[in-house]
Amino acid sequence: MTVELEEREPLLIRVSGALSEENGEELLTAVRSLMDSGKTEAVVELSAVDSVDSIGGAYLARATEEAGAGGLELGFQGARGGPEQFISLFRSSLERAHPLEKPRRGFLESIGEKLFSAVGEARSLFSLMVESIYWTFIAPFERKGLRWSAVWDEMHEMGVRAILIVYVINLLLGLIIAMLSAAQLQQFGAIIFVADLVTIAFTRELAALMTAIIISARSGSAIAAELATMVVQEEVDALKSMGFNPVKFLVTPKIIAMVICMPALTIIAMFAGIEAGFLLGVFTFGISPANWINETVGALSSNNIFVGLSKSLCYAIVIVIVGCHNGLRVTGGARGVGLATTRSVVMDIFFIIIVAAFFALIVG
Repeated sequence: MTVELEEREPLLIRVSGALSEENGEELLTAVRSLMDSGKTEAVVELSAVDSVDSIGGAYLARATEEAGAGGLELGFQGARGGPEQFISLFRSSLERAHPLEKPRRGFLESIGEKLFSAVGEARSLFSLMVESIYWTFIAPFERKGLRWSAVWDEMHEMGVRAILIVYVINLLLGLIIAMLSAAQLQQFGAIIFVADLVTIAFTRELAALMTAIIISARSGSAIAAELATMVVQEEVDALKSMGFNPVKFLVTPKIIAMVICMPALTIIAMFAGIEAGFLLGVFTFGISPANWINETVGALSSNNIFVGLSKSLCYAIVIVIVGCHNGLRVTGGARGVGLATTRSVVMDIFFIIIVAAFFALIVG
C-alpha cells in the first residue's frame, strides 16, 4: 500500500492487492499519520484492491471511525467487484455521521412535557370510563348483547378463587386489631368493648379497604397483564379488524363480574374480622360467647354496613378501569407488560386511598 501526496486536495491513499490484516493495519497507520499532521480530508483509492476479508474490512471500519473522531473526512472511490459490494453493504456504518447531541430540556420544558402527558392519559382514562359505562349499563338494554359466559368465567376467577385469601387475611387483621385494642382496654376492665371496636371498624372501613387492596394485587394486576399481553401480541388489533369493540368484548365482563364479586367478598371480610375478635375474646380473655355475640350484635349498624358495601362498589370500578387502562395503553414487549402490571397495582392502591378519603370526608 502506498500513500501518494498530490498538489491538489484531498490527499489520496492508494490501496493495492488484497485488503487483509497487513494492508488494513497499514491503512489505519496512514490515516492516523494524516490526522497527526492536521489534514482534514482524504480519499481511499480502492481500484487496485481485488478482495476484502473480514479482518481487512474491520480495519477499514476502524480507520473510518477514528478519522471521523479526529476531524478527518475520509472518502472511498474506485472500488469494484467484491470490495464494491463490501463498501455498499457497510456504507452506512463506514460513513456514518456523528450522532447528534440530545438537546437539553429546561425545567419548564420538562414540567410541560409531564403535564401534557398527564392530560393525555387523563383523557384516555375518561374515554375508557365513558365507553365502559355505555357498554356495561346502557348497551345491554338496547339489545346490543353481553358476553354472559365471559362474566361467569371472570366471577369465578375474581370472586370464587379469592374467597380463601380474603378470608384468611381479614381474619389475621381482625386478630391484630383485637389484640391491640385489648391491650389498651384491659387497663380499664373494658375488654368487652373490643367487640364494638372490631365490629364497627370492619363493617365501615377495614373489610372493604383490605379486600380492595387484596383484589387489586390479585385481580387488578391480572387484568392489566392479560390486556397488555393481548395488545403486544396484536390480539386487540385483530378484534378491531373483525369488527369487535374491545371495551364491549374485554372490559365489560370484567366490570360486571367485579361489581358483583367485590361486595360479596367484602361481606366475607366483615365476617372474618368480627370472627377474629370473637375468637380472641372468648378463648383468650374468657368472655362468654353469649355476652360477646350480644355486644357484637348491638354494635352492628345497617348504616355502617351500607357505607362499607358502597365503598366496595367504588373500589371494584376503580380496580377494573385502572387495570384495563394500563393494559390497553402498553407499549413495548415483555418489559412493557411488566411495567403496565406494576403501574396498575400502584395506581389501584393510590385511587383506593383517594376514594376512602373522599368517603371519610363526605360520610364521616
